[in-house]
Amino acid sequence: MTGLGAVLLSRGLVSPVALAEVEEQQEVTGQPLGVLLVQRGLLSEVDLMMALAESAGMEFVDLGECQVDSTAVAMIPADLARRHGIMPIGFDGGDLVVATANPGDVLAVDDIRSTTGRGVRTVVAGHRDVEDAIRRHYRADRELEGLSAEFQDTEQDGTDDPFGDEDDDTPVVRFVSLLVNQAITDGASDIHVEPGEHDLRVRYRIDGVLHEIQRAPRGMAGGVASRFKVLSDIDVAERRKPQDGRMSVNHHGKKVDLRVATLPTVWGEKIVMRILDNSTASLALTSLGLSEQNLSTYRRSYTKPHGMLLVTGPTGSGKSTTLYATLNVVSKPEINVITVEDPVEYRLPGINQVQVNAKAGLTFAAALRSILRSDPDVVLLGEIRDHETAQIAVEAALTGHLVLSTLHTNDAPSAVTRLTEMGIEPFLVGSALECVVAQRLARRLCSGCKERYRPDVEELVQVGFPIMAGETPPDLHRPVGCTACAGTGYKGRVALHEVMAVGEEIERLAVAHASAVDIGKAAVRGGMTVLREDGWMKALAGTTSIEEVLRVAI
Repeated sequence: MTGLGAVLLSRGLVSPVALAEVEEQQEVTGQPLGVLLVQRGLLSEVDLMMALAESAGMEFVDLGECQVDSTAVAMIPADLARRHGIMPIGFDGGDLVVATANPGDVLAVDDIRSTTGRGVRTVVAGHRDVEDAIRRHYRADRELEGLSAEFQDTEQDGTDDPFGDEDDDTPVVRFVSLLVNQAITDGASDIHVEPGEHDLRVRYRIDGVLHEIQRAPRGMAGGVASRFKVLSDIDVAERRKPQDGRMSVNHHGKKVDLRVATLPTVWGEKIVMRILDNSTASLALTSLGLSEQNLSTYRRSYTKPHGMLLVTGPTGSGKSTTLYATLNVVSKPEINVITVEDPVEYRLPGINQVQVNAKAGLTFAAALRSILRSDPDVVLLGEIRDHETAQIAVEAALTGHLVLSTLHTNDAPSAVTRLTEMGIEPFLVGSALECVVAQRLARRLCSGCKERYRPDVEELVQVGFPIMAGETPPDLHRPVGCTACAGTGYKGRVALHEVMAVGEEIERLAVAHASAVDIGKAAVRGGMTVLREDGWMKALAGTTSIEEVLRVAI
């Protein structure tokens, strides 16, 4: 019996019978014993790593609780840490302490010893914990700066073609690769590569806010743009008009898709990439942060066999995510679901998705007319942009189809007036529209560092928080900043919602050409929670801060 097997039995983590069966499987497959136990669900990864540490006579550490010494991190290059899967965490006397999920990797220890000139003490940690720690503590910023300097040297020497597409080791190729991978690691939704008069600026949109990441030499702009065009199958020679493309990268064994758009500016071509997170396409509605009241109101609408449901908000407010989550609920084998999108961002199994192609004459309106002849039960329109599309969508909702779409308005009541402004008869709007959801995305407070505090009553009254002067203010939370959230105090986002069900009173107001303000007052009387009030509730729950609610909610 192996040392690992003996430890597992002594600690009662597996039964003798189960262990014997897995050891027989090991003899046939040649796979490690621990891997087989985890695969069969007989052992958790944490228990396995703790047992491995004990069998090897090493210490087990929880990197989530461990305080990492930045001096130790600086001693080992990022590429070496990633290659061997090791994380330096501190010092033991004169020895460097490194965490690894593979305690038997003698080659890694030798490489660290020769690189640092120090002795090495190895401790054991979970595989995912090590990967997460490497991503947090080793950013690509320094490597990007080094590549920028290397590019300048290469350009001055004239020894290489720094823009070469064939050589994967040129500064531009490595710069682009690091740029994309770091953005995915940081959880960015968009990458902006912007040429200026004197340099090339790179910004990531993380949790809805743009952060400047890097400034590179101006001379790199052309090569970086060309590299992205090649990867996205975009015409490299065309620099005078905007172009769109799509590319895929492999990030830690996972395929990630990016939507790429070029825009000619006075200093060169600006590149914007939207990182498409396929996990959002399979979200459940219950995970979107809808309150019980809002979810109940919305559920009554999407469970009806016909009618129109609209999700409104600015670009990047999560409208598509809400629609996809709704599709996941209503889509069934006995229902025909067809979507018309521009572009199709996520491929959904069991759903017929149509890509708009304006050059071929396949506009939203043309596609919608065609799919209505394909016997759909549910239709998803990426966006209602013009009168013709709106007219067909409303008629479809009135003739037995459930129509889901988005609209660019500031709040839910404005959707009614927006449709009438597009030329739709008010009585048709009132009859077809079932529900409107307005939403915004606020940054979520980092659970590891958020701080509880008692706000000033006068400040709360001034911003419209539901509290009377003289009342005892509730405890709220504010951002602090730590390594887990890159010092911002926020990690992830939470949606604020305003769900307006269209009842008889709102129908009458629509027919009477009432203003959005009057429709909004009627909706509040009917029980609607406005965006900012939903934000206050999430601030009270400690999910976000007062400042974030004020930033995103009107």
